[in-house]
Amino acid sequence: MRPGDSWKFRSVVRQEDTAAALNSITGDTFPPVLATTRCIALLELAAGHLLVALCKEGELSVGVIVDVKHTAATPVGAWVEAEARYLGPEGKLHAFEVVARDPAGEVMRGVHKRAIVSEERLLEGASRRATAR
Repeated sequence: MRPGDSWKFRSVVRQEDTAAALNSITGDTFPPVLATTRCIALLELAAGHLLVALCKEGELSVGVIVDVKHTAATPVGAWVEAEARYLGPEGKLHAFEVVARDPAGEVMRGVHKRAIVSEERLLEGASRRATAR
């Protein structure tokens, strides 16, 4: 993979992708539009897809840093396109410019950084955290 390589995909916004789907967590009321968290997840998926080519057997990539600005609301039923463009390595991390668009234009833009890690080590660390009290 080289700087400038990119990948994008489209997904249709469903009710479960909305901020309103999170209402029950805190009891607050959020609107039925694409949740910032879900949009970030789509951008992470696009970047992660690009890094698959660099992962060795037993490795995967994980999100480490997300710095984005969400500028517009996307309604249920509209498509949203998530695109990641590889900027290159930054030490142990891999940097991406990420952009999300809907039929009316850009809705989110920023930088996302990922690390390539051992899946076994990641799961062992998660298991230790589950038993720490």
